[in-house]
Formats: sequence, structure tokens, C-alpha cells
Amino acid sequence: MNAFLSSLQKESLLFFVATLVLLMCVYALLSYILRRFGKHPKYLLPKGTFKRLSIPIILILLSILVRTRSFRNLLSLEQYDYWFKKGSTLLFIFAFTWLVITLIKVSKQVILSRYDVGSANNLKARKVYTQFTILERIAIFVIVLFAMGGALMTFDEIREIGVSVFASAGVAGIIIGFSAQKFIGTIIAGIQIAIAQPIKLDDVVIVEGEWGRIEEITLTYVVVKIWDKRRLIVPTPYFIDKPFQNWTKTSSEILGTVFLYTDYNVPFDKLREELTRILENTDLWDKEVNVLQVTDTKANYVEIRALMSAKDSPTAWDLRVHVREKLITYLQQNYPESIARNRVLLWDKTTNENENEV
Repeated sequence: MNAFLSSLQKESLLFFVATLVLLMCVYALLSYILRRFGKHPKYLLPKGTFKRLSIPIILILLSILVRTRSFRNLLSLEQYDYWFKKGSTLLFIFAFTWLVITLIKVSKQVILSRYDVGSANNLKARKVYTQFTILERIAIFVIVLFAMGGALMTFDEIREIGVSVFASAGVAGIIIGFSAQKFIGTIIAGIQIAIAQPIKLDDVVIVEGEWGRIEEITLTYVVVKIWDKRRLIVPTPYFIDKPFQNWTKTSSEILGTVFLYTDYNVPFDKLREELTRILENTDLWDKEVNVLQVTDTKANYVEIRALMSAKDSPTAWDLRVHVREKLITYLQQNYPESIARNRVLLWDKTTNENENEV
């Protein structure tokens, strides 16, 4: 063995083994810390966190190992020093970017696990979920952009081209700026939505006359799930520049209305009693609001508005349909003469006395 290895190779082998052992110790220490955090109730990490982080960590340690001179000396590839260093740098940038993105996703998963989006009163959960979803995408976009820029700038040729382009970028920069104005505006709108939150995931909205729920929010567009399962794709600046209805901005609770058009002789008190009875006999009502009012009068009918509350908009829709049907049935069975009708006055000109109303 001593005859086979030169003194330089012996030294390189020693340094290589030492570096390898050190990196293995670092990996073992990180593994211990991550697994311990995964078991501690206070710092409980999602299942499979170490497995997701282990590959980029191994690649980072491998990039350090590849960069060592002892590794090249053992392979007798000293003449390829430039390519080893370049490959090591690119591998490190790639692995580090992967690691940071994975950490962002794990952090988001840990924070969102404390909130139940599926609960009835999920306003705070939807706020947090919306903010972290959008900010996560912004962070990943920026990180990937910087990683690509850093990787390209490691090449001297590209760096020189970049310097020359920046030096003569006067008019070209203005043209590109105008061209990218809409794209930049869209990105900024996405950031505004994350901070100001005019909409949140699972919000009930009316956009372009369509009723639906916010299904997905990205940096450039928002997906609205329409009640009939269609999808409305809306650019993010729409929710900053144009008015729209948000039924669950501050709470998922909502009021439902039912309008009836009846004759003037309808018994309002009886109708109020029937509304109360209908509401008390259904689980759709949240027992908060129960009002019946005459809101308008016309020549041939009066407008009656029944107002009721429900825990969320889908339940309010079902409650409105239920109450409308029950009230109409009540009028048909008990007060058919109260249903709105047209009146005709007949006048007997021969006697000029008889007057009948039909």
C-alpha cells in the first residue's frame, strides 16, 4: 500500500477521510436535531420532514466534498480544477435553493396545521392560509430567480455580457419596462391581496354577476369556483381595481331574504307567526335573525320581506328556498285570497248605481 501511494496521495487520502468524517458528523448532528424536533410536542414537525430535507442536505455536503483538493488529487484530476469548482458551486446553489424552498413549505405546513379551514367559523384560518399561500409563492419565485441569476453569474462569459448589457441598457430598459409594466402590476396586485386581503381562500364572492367561492389565489390570477362547478379565471388586479361583492369578508355568517308579493288583505301577524314556526323547525337557521316586514306597496300588491340568518352562504341559500316554499304553501292553504291579483271595476251605466269589483 505504501509503495502504491505517493506521499501526496497519502496526504490527500488523509484529508479526504477527515473531511468525509466531518461531513458525516454534521449530517448525523442535523439528523438528530431534526428527528428530536419532530418528536417534541412543542416543535412537532410534519411527518416525513427529515426525508424531505435529507436529500438537499446531502447534496450540499457533497458539493463541499467535491470542492476539496484532496478529492481531485485522489482521482488524479488536478487539471480539471476549474470544472470541479464550477460544478461544486452550481451543485451548492441548486441544493441550497432546494433546501430553502423545502424549509418554507415545511414552515407553512407547521403553521397552518394549527388552523382548521374546514370549521364553521374559519375566518382567521382562511386569512392565515391566504397570506401564507401567496407569500410562499412570492418567496419561491424570488428565491428561484436569485438562484438562477447566481448560477449564471458564475460563468465569466455571461457576467461580461451582463455588464455590457447593463452599460448600454438606456432605451432598451425603457422599452422592456413598458412591456413588463402589466406583468409587474399583476405581481404587485398579488402582494396587495396577500397583505390587505380583499379576498381570502374559500370566500363567497359575486364577480361579473357570477356567485362562487375563491378556490385558488396565485400571483397572477384567481380561480373562482362557480356554484354550477364552472371555474371563472380572474386576473389578480381585478380585485384591486374593480368593485365586487364579498359575502364573507368579516364573517361567514350571512343574512338571507325572501320576498313575497301579496294582496292588501294578507294577515301580517299570522305570516310572522308562520315564519317563526318554519325557522324553529329547521336546522338551517342559526337562531339569530327572524324578521318579517312590509317593505313596499304598489297599486295591486304589497311587498313583504322575510329576513333570516344562517351560518354561511350555502346554508343561507337552502334556508331561503325552504322558507319561500313553506310560506307560499301556507298562503295557498290558509289565505288563498291573499295571493296577489288584479282588480277590475265594473260599472253599470244603465242604472248608474251597481258597482262590482272582480
